Amino acid sequence: MSEIQILQPSLLWKWFDQICAIPHPSYHEEEIAQFIINWAKSKQFFVERDEAGNLLIRKPATKGMENRQTIALQAHLDMVPQANEGTVHDFKKDPIQPYIDGEWVKAKGTTLGADNGIGLASCLAVLDADDIAHPEIEALLTMTEEAGMEGAIGLRPNWLNANIMINTDTEDNGEIYIGCAGGEDGNVELPIDYIDNPFDGAIRLQLKGLQGGHSGCDIHTTRANAIKLLARTLADLQQENEVQLADIQGGSVRNAIPREANATLVFAANNQSKVTAYLNQFEQNLKSELSLAEPNLYFVIETIVPPEKSFSASASNRTIHLLNALPNGVIRNSDVLKNVVETSLSIGILTTEEGKVRANMLIRSLIENGKADVRSRLNSLAKLAGASTHFSGSYPGWEPDPTSAITPITKQIYDQILGYEAKVKVIHAGLECGLIKKAYPSMDLVSIGPTIRNAHSPDEKVHIPAVEIYWTLLTQLLAQAPLK
Repeated sequence: MSEIQILQPSLLWKWFDQICAIPHPSYHEEEIAQFIINWAKSKQFFVERDEAGNLLIRKPATKGMENRQTIALQAHLDMVPQANEGTVHDFKKDPIQPYIDGEWVKAKGTTLGADNGIGLASCLAVLDADDIAHPEIEALLTMTEEAGMEGAIGLRPNWLNANIMINTDTEDNGEIYIGCAGGEDGNVELPIDYIDNPFDGAIRLQLKGLQGGHSGCDIHTTRANAIKLLARTLADLQQENEVQLADIQGGSVRNAIPREANATLVFAANNQSKVTAYLNQFEQNLKSELSLAEPNLYFVIETIVPPEKSFSASASNRTIHLLNALPNGVIRNSDVLKNVVETSLSIGILTTEEGKVRANMLIRSLIENGKADVRSRLNSLAKLAGASTHFSGSYPGWEPDPTSAITPITKQIYDQILGYEAKVKVIHAGLECGLIKKAYPSMDLVSIGPTIRNAHSPDEKVHIPAVEIYWTLLTQLLAQAPLK
């Protein structure tokens, strides 16, 4: 038990505390899935898994609600694993440690997993409660959303009975989402020629202290991408100094804006003071330029024993300039939806291994042509650099449905709770709704949730008062489910 169990609504927070106690990063959700299955069986609920490992739990309608339409509640089981530098945490074994900080719940040194743990907790709390009026409930809990929406991609058709679904993965109080971007993974791979290192000097350059964040929800902000900023630094350094790469790395998950990146550089030892002075000055320039967006940016420059091998001069140049030229961030804003990003690209992970530098990116777009545009740009750039591209895991966006019955009901209830008008919006982040619509074309979908800030980073936090508002909305929606 942690201190968050004192919060209201108590049943939701109790379940969130339990979720935090069970490790559940992407691809390691089996323990929490089995815990939920065993609990559902103990309550004598129908529970079943499909071929993708998704869970479906059914709870009968409460007395007097049998004539209402069945409603499906949907959440995903996994979380993004990110830890602060210096925090020792094994996401496959160690529990998340939530704590209260004023009006927020945070985690000690790691991502909190409020995305989508609060939504998951709300689904389980509804199933657990005996004092909430609701129609028949179907809880659909999906696998591996954060690493490619694999559960939603493999969702079994003709499994759910409901025609109305409430997705619980929205992260803004007072907002109702009725559409979202689609996405696709993109990889650019550059083969590397290694040579015997001709230099007697070497440093390890680390770029640290960036905010990071969600590569969809935060892509329109001025937050810097550590991989891109490192590439820019190296491209400028090369203009004035003879340096070559021996290694370059950055980021850790594909759908988070990288907070850190590093490179091993080799050069003539008698030029080390010049290289270090250049980097120190460039660091100051970046701090000045990004003082508001990235106030905690800093370099770590460490002298190391020169490695035996390094990139060839050609491979080093191609790597640095390819990474510096790769598009990143907002590609295009929507013409149709005001203040909404249409298409974006985020470089999430950079690795050097097996003779290749590999950049793993996430393309997002509200329209299929937007993804095609980015693919075309990446293909052209890769050909110029002698690299190759690979694209996978494409999933559709969720197009707004003007005939939706659940959207106006949700808005009416939300307006009453808030005392002002809730906003009906389309989000640039990926939700599973588009894939669910693919398997269930007639499903009437809406997405709601409490305020979560800095998802996918160790600064993630959830707003306590917003959770109570969200719970009130969810339970009133269930109590006012449409008649059959």
